Amino acid sequence: MGKVIRADIYDVTSDRNIPWDDLRDSAVFVTGATGLVGSALCRSIAAANTKLDLGIRLIGHGTNRSKGDSLAEETGMEFIRGDIRELPLIDDASCAADYIVHCASITKSAEMAAKPADVAITMADGTRNVLELARVKCSKSILFVSSMEVYGQTGELEIKEDDLGYLSLSDPRSSYPESKRYCEMLCNAYAAQYGINVKTARLAQTFGAGTSRSDTRVFAQFAKSVLEYEDIELHTEGRSQGNYCYISDTVRALLTILLKGERSEAYNVANPAARATIREMAEMVAGELCSGRISVRVSVPNDISKRGYAPSAAYALNADKLAALGWSPKYGLDEMYRRMLADWRGV
Repeated sequence: MGKVIRADIYDVTSDRNIPWDDLRDSAVFVTGATGLVGSALCRSIAAANTKLDLGIRLIGHGTNRSKGDSLAEETGMEFIRGDIRELPLIDDASCAADYIVHCASITKSAEMAAKPADVAITMADGTRNVLELARVKCSKSILFVSSMEVYGQTGELEIKEDDLGYLSLSDPRSSYPESKRYCEMLCNAYAAQYGINVKTARLAQTFGAGTSRSDTRVFAQFAKSVLEYEDIELHTEGRSQGNYCYISDTVRALLTILLKGERSEAYNVANPAARATIREMAEMVAGELCSGRISVRVSVPNDISKRGYAPSAAYALNADKLAALGWSPKYGLDEMYRRMLADWRGV
């Protein structure tokens, strides 16, 4: 664990807005525990458990045995390897789940375009299994981690939680946002029928220390250009506006919503000060992080439709609803990059 990640964990565990004592002597179950968000969440809960002597039983679930075992050794959590579509833990009397954070999903854009059925089925069946787990175990609170992509195409310049737009059902890439929408509806159906205390977090693009250098998303590609002193190559004109949030800010938001959010409510998780078009972000990276030693150029590949890029968007996420719970972001876009690069460099 690097210096920046340790500082990020300190940011989370020192947040007095999070009612940590609510987790005392409870079991916390995290799906997608080996992903960026899931692993950061597990590290933070484990650190708070030690720091505050909370007596938490932390259980992580994921598909990557190597990453899961490594995280378990690092944090002391229990790791269960398995497919989220097949969750036998529901009938396991030894498994407890007082609190659940459901992070698991397929997030690679290329897979959304190439394997849309896998994306949709994994999301739908996995979420149903998690909701059944919450129902059978009488969980106190469950958080579904959704995405800003549920908003689709909209003419609104600023998006609040009720401002859903258009999604093309004929576009394979819609498998991701449309299944996220379905799962949000399923969560609220379980809340209405079974009284489950479920909330939803709609994440902006989240990155920072802990992001894998093999990540193929655009922000990671820009960061690699900094390390390699190579020009940034855009595969589109870069007009789409991105909404971003640093990883430790996102973890603090998830814990805030899990413990303080209202049942059946959705909350945008984004830093209003970390907004930029793809082109603006590229220019910032090239100019401020590389002092102009690299440049930005546009080169649209012939197979652009197979790469699964999300449709262009031009809206800003409104985070007032989350702010009303006492949350506020700490790191802007420039610092997000600097912290991620410092982590990659081992500084």
